Amino acid sequence: MRIALAQQNYHIGNFEANTQKIIEAVETARQQKVDLIVFSELSVCGYPPRDFLEFKDFINKCYQAIDTIKEHSDNIGILVGGPARNPQIQGKDLFNAAFLLYNKQVVAEVHKTLLPTYDVFDEYRYFEPAFNWNVIEFKGRRLAVTICEDIWNINDNPLYRICPMDELIKQHPDVMINLSASPFDYIHDEERKAVIKANVLKYKLPMFYCNATGSQTEIVFDGGSLMFDKQGNICKALPLFQEAIEFADLMDDGSITPCEKNLYTIAGDFKPNPLKFDAERNISFIYNALVLGIRDYFQKMGFSKAILGSSGGIDSAVVLALACEALGKENVRGILMPSPYSTGHSVDDASRLSQHLQNPYDVIRINDVYESFLKTLEPVFKNTPFGLAEENMQSRSRGVILMAIANKLHYILLNTSNKSELATGYGTLYGDMAGGIGVLGDCYKQQVYALARYINRNGEIIPKNIIDKAPSAELRPDQKDTDSLPPYDILDEILYQYIERRQGPNEIKAQGFDAALVDRILMLVNRNEYKRNQFCPIIRISPKAFGVGRRVPIVGKYLS
Repeated sequence: MRIALAQQNYHIGNFEANTQKIIEAVETARQQKVDLIVFSELSVCGYPPRDFLEFKDFINKCYQAIDTIKEHSDNIGILVGGPARNPQIQGKDLFNAAFLLYNKQVVAEVHKTLLPTYDVFDEYRYFEPAFNWNVIEFKGRRLAVTICEDIWNINDNPLYRICPMDELIKQHPDVMINLSASPFDYIHDEERKAVIKANVLKYKLPMFYCNATGSQTEIVFDGGSLMFDKQGNICKALPLFQEAIEFADLMDDGSITPCEKNLYTIAGDFKPNPLKFDAERNISFIYNALVLGIRDYFQKMGFSKAILGSSGGIDSAVVLALACEALGKENVRGILMPSPYSTGHSVDDASRLSQHLQNPYDVIRINDVYESFLKTLEPVFKNTPFGLAEENMQSRSRGVILMAIANKLHYILLNTSNKSELATGYGTLYGDMAGGIGVLGDCYKQQVYALARYINRNGEIIPKNIIDKAPSAELRPDQKDTDSLPPYDILDEILYQYIERRQGPNEIKAQGFDAALVDRILMLVNRNEYKRNQFCPIIRISPKAFGVGRRVPIVGKYLS
């Protein structure tokens, strides 16, 4: 049997475009005499559709898309994902389903059993879990079809009480097929391969695994679809962060041919949640995920031009370089806004960066704007010392200017705050926290520096002085980030232990960190949840990002 995997980038709710993309892949597969083509989870509507699933019209359009696709299923099987109505009165109204289309008929329907309700997932909000399991007879083969999470209940600490493949294996299938929409994080590709390998070795069956690619606001899907033989060898791997179609022949003995020799190796073991933070880990993957996240956000929202405040600092420099790569240098405008406390080298560094990138930029000094605010507020602020309010006025003045230009010239403002700053509240609401999408909001400061070095891997793009100088908000004379925060190598490690690894204060202190510093940092994280709750969507690159995947109370007392 010749099987194709179609790794595609869908647009949530864009049924016409999604359907056309699926049909084009079917026709490509037909030319290669493919017997069965597999698409990813909820492919007809895009993943995750969230509360769109509560609209009957949305579900009707999903079914209409499937009806259109099945007209192209002459002599070729099509496994496509979509929501399915639950005919029973009991339970949720929908299943997360895979439909096998063949000769213009729906010949089989498979429902997802394991519905993730953690981190960015909220599937039990919408779907009923499967309650029966059957292999599919197709062209002389017995197919064990599962959907995404269904193959992930195989570790030493299973999350669910049932494993669908334990039921399907009793019916003696020949091959496992998984339709997936598995989001990216910088360790997930390794984890994915280990999980598929574990399934293959446990059930002694080959697996064809089809993952989505593309970005849906904050969630990036990296693709990386895989074909494994029953010995646990990766026989074919689709590329990361791009669309692709690949096919291979499933032989009677469970082998897969042709098999790419450079991939024909046993997939390695994986240890989740590394004990220590590693800012360099898979930095090229992070770079590609962020570029894809920016590009898809703009294209799917119908935007083309971006603006950002270019300060001469490391964060804005990295965002500017990423945006130029994603959108084209001519579509990204940098605005340099020096204040009375900006150093001359910051303006020079920002100018040199834009000259290297060849993107348009403007210099708009905020001195007069800032002085006007001070004069206006003088009756209220009189007899008080210079402090945080005056610092934040500079940031908010910049925010007003950036949003004015964005509104006038139809740009979208890119936010440049990093995860270390967002975690500790080191940012100004309605100032430098403004923006339509947070590019670095899931990257710790050390990862931002690692991205800068990666951007410069083939020559200087980000000026060396931006990378080498001490980071500063430049809102008061001689200000340095370390005036308010510990060094980033210490801060990032404490934050990583608390946020990604969910270690409590005593567990972090036991690692040798200063007790008072740990208490202070964790207090800052919890007290600043109100700021993050008002922040823009963040492109997710880590196993635990701020936003929809991390839900803590704003008014909680814990550690505050």
